[in-house]
Amino acid sequence: MSWIREGELTIIERFCANVIKAGPMPKHVAFIMDGNRRYAQKCHVERQQGHSQGFDKLAQTLRWCLNLGIREVTVYAFSIENFKRSKEEVDGLMDLARQKFSRILEEQCFLNVCFAYTSRHEISNAVREMAWGVEQGLLEPSDVSESLLDKCLYTNNSPDPDLLIRTSGEVRLSDFLLWQTSHSCLVFQSVLWPEYSFWNLCEAILRFQMNYSALQKARDSYMEERRRQQMERDQAYVTKKLQQEGFASHGDSRRRRTLLQKCTAMREERIQGFLQALEHKRVDFFERLCTVSA
Repeated sequence: MSWIREGELTIIERFCANVIKAGPMPKHVAFIMDGNRRYAQKCHVERQQGHSQGFDKLAQTLRWCLNLGIREVTVYAFSIENFKRSKEEVDGLMDLARQKFSRILEEQCFLNVCFAYTSRHEISNAVREMAWGVEQGLLEPSDVSESLLDKCLYTNNSPDPDLLIRTSGEVRLSDFLLWQTSHSCLVFQSVLWPEYSFWNLCEAILRFQMNYSALQKARDSYMEERRRQQMERDQAYVTKKLQQEGFASHGDSRRRRTLLQKCTAMREERIQGFLQALEHKRVDFFERLCTVSA
């Protein structure tokens, strides 16, 4: 039996889900699943039991997301900082994660799990990857941009989250998806993660809907500014080439258009070649890692 799909929404939950879906819906939701240890303390059970309840709550939350039409979920399962906890707790979490995520992998859902992760490490790694591309001659220094950095992040195959939810009452991101959530709706809820409910999720989505227009406007404005900056860089490159060819600064309009098209095409070709090389590099790394682990 499916772990995620077992159990249906109640009549009133289905009714509310249909009402909420009449408005703009987040396509991608991220969760900081905080409060497992405090839940265990509150219920006078072992920490491991709190973490186990937290994994079960994730399966239930994924079912709610499927019912609401949310097709992508990203969760902060384990920070690099969490390795500072006791060896007993870390080992227990690793065993639990292997057991629970193996089961979730059998489900028909799209779940991104950030494990042994911090955003600063992700961003600095993306910068190192671009520097590697320049060193290898795959990229020109002028190719380095915010758009390219997007493509070097671990989340490059996913859209940025529309909504980020953190439970337990903590009002901070704890180094989670700092780059990707710059134009996301951030919702902080006091409920402990194992006690999270369908109604808590609905509340968060309603907050997203209330702020949807402002978020969309900010995102569109940001993307337009990125396109404008890229155009300015391309125009500066073309002007320099025209000057090297002996044209006046404004140059021949037809020649300028030709150079601009060539500049854009060559940049895209370099970037695609770099991204393919980067993918091969990552695959080789994971293959070596699996060999060592075996």
